[in-house]
Amino acid sequence: MNSGILLALGAYLSWGLFPLYFRQIAAVPALQIVAHRTLWSLAFVALVLVLSRRLSWLRDVSAATWRRFTLSAALIAVNWLVYVWAVGNGHVIDASLGYFINPLVNVALGFALLHERPRTGQWLAVGLAALGVLWLTVAGGRLPWVALVLALSFGLYGLMRKTAALGALEGLTLETLILAPLAGAGLAFWTLDGSSAAHSAVDWTWLAGTGPLTAGSLLLFAAGARRIPLATLGIVQYVSPSLQFLLGVFLFREPMDANRLVAFGFIWGALLVYSAEGLWQARRPRPAAAAC
Repeated sequence: MNSGILLALGAYLSWGLFPLYFRQIAAVPALQIVAHRTLWSLAFVALVLVLSRRLSWLRDVSAATWRRFTLSAALIAVNWLVYVWAVGNGHVIDASLGYFINPLVNVALGFALLHERPRTGQWLAVGLAALGVLWLTVAGGRLPWVALVLALSFGLYGLMRKTAALGALEGLTLETLILAPLAGAGLAFWTLDGSSAAHSAVDWTWLAGTGPLTAGSLLLFAAGARRIPLATLGIVQYVSPSLQFLLGVFLFREPMDANRLVAFGFIWGALLVYSAEGLWQARRPRPAAAAC
């Protein structure tokens, strides 16, 4: 249990501190960063699989699995692209909002796509979050598209992976393998036409580091998630957007006006309701099995 919490906390801490890393390569266009992130992630996970002698599964991947992971690869690519763009263009607070509302988006997606039946407390949390998004849209005069795209893309990605036949490491391998031809072609094109933003060894080092950073965080999360209850994992997950929010406000000095504070108040209230309801459900005594 303790090791599981530490592993999960390590994953969410690293995700929460991602803005510090990606700000170091903010001069590189987001699409080029995602292409590098894809190829270096593939190189890293391939090395891990070779060293651990876990490559035999690749031969048994069915056509249906390839199709499913093509869709999940597209979703994670969109998520990466919008997130990297947001960090490089002064929208870290908006990115944090996306990951704050992600658990509540998951509830709504489960209802809409999996015919799940959310409990009353979960519906209340979703409603409060919707009010926060509506407030931002009306008072701010624009739809918080960064937050919504991040929450929806990651929520749909989670649904795809929830029923996938592969584990975290194998799944990331397949996704990056699917994206690799596009990423490689893009990097070749940018290099040949002189528009590649990676010029120095320092640039290449930062870009290459996106691979271990991405895969390492995912492996920490997968290891931690297997060792702790979902209710505990649901609380720990707020470490990541909280760190991003604090970085956006206090380090990157992004604007935090009254309208945003009200919207975040709705969101934080929703998360409080959602977390309290989840903990209450987890601690409820289970009904005894009927005697035969």
